[in-house]
Amino acid sequence: MLFKVEMIVNIPESMDPERRTEILATEKAYSQELQRSGKWRHIWRVAGQYANVSIFDVESNEELHTLLTGLPLYPYMEIKVEALCRHPSSIREDDH
Repeated sequence: MLFKVEMIVNIPESMDPERRTEILATEKAYSQELQRSGKWRHIWRVAGQYANVSIFDVESNEELHTLLTGLPLYPYMEIKVEALCRHPSSIREDDH
């Protein structure tokens, strides 16, 4: 199942700088592992914002929920999820 996920990050300015550095490093490692596994297929930065648009390829709504709530930055995010399906005019065989 494919999902478009929009994430806006709002880290509190009052967060301890060492904690911020730690949580960002953990977030990067977690997201890159999901990308390597194929679950997080695409990620794009939204220009001028601390935000991204991503495409996830997961088995179920529950799996997506588990992956998103596992993000270290999850408590500081606004997230919007939309289900996607293959367009009949797509020439890509891996769109499912």
